[in-house]
Amino acid sequence: MEARSGERADPRRLWPDIRSVVMLGLNYGPETDPLATLDQTDRATISVYARGRDYHDVIKGRLKQLAGFLASRAGADVKVFVDTAPVAEKALAEAAGLGWQGKHTVLVSREFGNWLFLGAIYTTAEIPPDEPGEDRCGSCRRCLDACPTAAFPAPYVLDARRCISYLTIEHKGHIPRDLRPLMGNRIFGCDDCLAVCPWNKFAVAGREAKLQAREELNAPRLAELAALDDAAFRALFAGSPVKRAGRDRFVRNVLVAIGNSGRPELAPVAAGLLGDASPLVRAVAVWAYRRLDPEGAAARRPDAVAEEPDEAVREEWAA
Repeated sequence: MEARSGERADPRRLWPDIRSVVMLGLNYGPETDPLATLDQTDRATISVYARGRDYHDVIKGRLKQLAGFLASRAGADVKVFVDTAPVAEKALAEAAGLGWQGKHTVLVSREFGNWLFLGAIYTTAEIPPDEPGEDRCGSCRRCLDACPTAAFPAPYVLDARRCISYLTIEHKGHIPRDLRPLMGNRIFGCDDCLAVCPWNKFAVAGREAKLQAREELNAPRLAELAALDDAAFRALFAGSPVKRAGRDRFVRNVLVAIGNSGRPELAPVAAGLLGDASPLVRAVAVWAYRRLDPEGAAARRPDAVAEEPDEAVREEWAA
């Protein structure tokens, strides 16, 4: 983000010929409480947006249709973006009147709450601007207080280094040890700050069939997810946003949830991954195993450390 901040701040840096931006939102409101699975500690919680088909594919197709119509009617050039370029979607959506950026930094709509996917059409056409959105958060701070990892140092400011969505999706390395217990069973994304927004009282369930949650991704069992090899992972999450994390990072997340489960019966699942080919998986397997079966882990430690070539994994045994 830092490397291309100039293009995010000024669309003309990305495309000098641009004259207008058309911002669009697609509702993906959940049918049920997205936080209802947080207390099912033997199961996983996957963010609402990732339980169906990859929204990038769905929205980009729609944007191309609309952009083609605009190009033919206005005789203008167009470009469409859905998280595929340095575009400040939320700031542009607020400027276009779709809503406002809430204290959790996510766009909030009076009509749909904060369950909106955003897409942008850049165009050379001159289009009269709409009135910008007006901040209606008032004194409310429910989203800030709901964050499990205290990732909001101030209203409207997000520290991504503490955000569970970042840690489980974008972060490629080892999740900081002090944050793992705070993640609960959230294995891909986090909806806590979204789910508690009072403006969701106006939200309705999304109607796009392609984005409907797949039943097998509503509270799947942690033990089954931990058993996925690369081929099984790709098969299960084909066409899903979850696929972007890759098997190793995904299983890393699952093992964090297993370590947080408080269920000793899941200790063998963690122990079974102590010899995984991925050092990332092995390291968090050690952490989860030691939390669920301290005595068993202590007995295995000397041999495990002696045979372990990865320093990060040895550090987990020593922690």
